[in-house]
Amino acid sequence: MVSWNRMEKCFCCGSTPVGVAYTVKSFPIVRCSYCGAGRTRLDARFDFTKYYTEAYFQGGVADGYADYLGSEQTLRPEFRRILAHLCRLNCTRGRLLEFGCAYGFLLREAEPLFEQVEGIELSSDAVRFCRLYGLQVREGSVDEATLQGNYDVIVGLDVIEHVPDPQDTIRLITRHLNPGGLLLMTTGDWGSPLARVMGPRWRLMTPPQHLSFFTAKSMRLILESAGLRVLELSHPGKWVPLSLITYQLQRLAGFKPRLLSVPGSWGLPMNLWDAMRVIAMKADPS
Repeated sequence: MVSWNRMEKCFCCGSTPVGVAYTVKSFPIVRCSYCGAGRTRLDARFDFTKYYTEAYFQGGVADGYADYLGSEQTLRPEFRRILAHLCRLNCTRGRLLEFGCAYGFLLREAEPLFEQVEGIELSSDAVRFCRLYGLQVREGSVDEATLQGNYDVIVGLDVIEHVPDPQDTIRLITRHLNPGGLLLMTTGDWGSPLARVMGPRWRLMTPPQHLSFFTAKSMRLILESAGLRVLELSHPGKWVPLSLITYQLQRLAGFKPRLLSVPGSWGLPMNLWDAMRVIAMKADPS
């Protein structure tokens, strides 16, 4: 477990952070002077596992989702587009694992494409929902107990910024990837023009929900140090549920967010160029 009170070294490149970039909601945000990666400093007693309850997905947490379940008809087509991209890379085969799988919408889209799909999720409510649909989802964090065997594709969508120790998580995932297997992740880009302009008011600067902040440089470094080769790093747009857009606009405007009566199936195509998708491959020894 990372010590959140003392951060002598950058978790991506090993350099010494220059210090606090700014403070958000009483949480200091430390930035590395070399690769630009950032971390949220937390009190050692902070229990992040209590943060991801049903309320996080259903409008009960200001920095969470407005209505995740109600947005299924917008989210599933977006997940189909991600899987279609894997198809173009000839990577729909064997076993797929999604860590931080939420309510299993991507897993259900992936079932026809893979021999086996599995998930890991911290929220007990989301795990129960997944199991109602017959999905093989284990409750907990990414560790040796929840990673069972090796996988051909591992996916983490907007998850790596939430985990306490992303370096250990990525190294552990890599050990459970088959040679030639792919890791696909999405996360915010703290080095993007929008993030630099917005500073502490950037839409993804939401501690204690987000514990780590990546730049393209730091993302490449953390993946390469785990033994992965980056194949693609891009900033694709996506369809976003209108309920989530209105919910977060209220937060950014300084109001207490509340769920408005917007159909969850409504969405808008958006690209602020401040979120990245990275695909990396584990080397094949042969």
